[in-house]
Amino acid sequence: MPEETADHPGVIAFPPALFAGTLTLGLLLQFIFPATFLPRLLAIPSGVIVLVGAASIAISAFRAMGRAQTAVNPARPTTAIVSDGAFRFSRNPLYLSLTLLYIGMTLLFNALWALLLLVPLIVVVQTGVIEREEDYLEQKFGDEYLRYKASVRRWV
Repeated sequence: MPEETADHPGVIAFPPALFAGTLTLGLLLQFIFPATFLPRLLAIPSGVIVLVGAASIAISAFRAMGRAQTAVNPARPTTAIVSDGAFRFSRNPLYLSLTLLYIGMTLLFNALWALLLLVPLIVVVQTGVIEREEDYLEQKFGDEYLRYKASVRRWV
């Protein structure tokens, strides 16, 4: 099936792989060139709190997508606009939770390199994943998606 007629957004990569690969690179750089950014007594509890927040958002988003019986994997067709659970306050709660998971791990490891790599990662996710998904949803669901898009922020 040609890419332009495929029933998926054609994202550049599986989003969790983007986050995991970037975090791995950041932690490797941290190991080679150690550079911390917080006192250890602040970094670890902060990391735990952020990880709990990430898990809460992810659980809410997965449950909402399950209730709507739509695919979580962006390589598969979306069958519904999900607007409950975490999707009430973010159009991208799964990417928000991945970002928080990344930040939480960065805090736990107190890894400045990983933190610095977050900025280019977010740019890649925004342009190579989210914008492609938004175009796909707009084409597939039209006004229904446009109304949702107008009422809920992209991130938070």
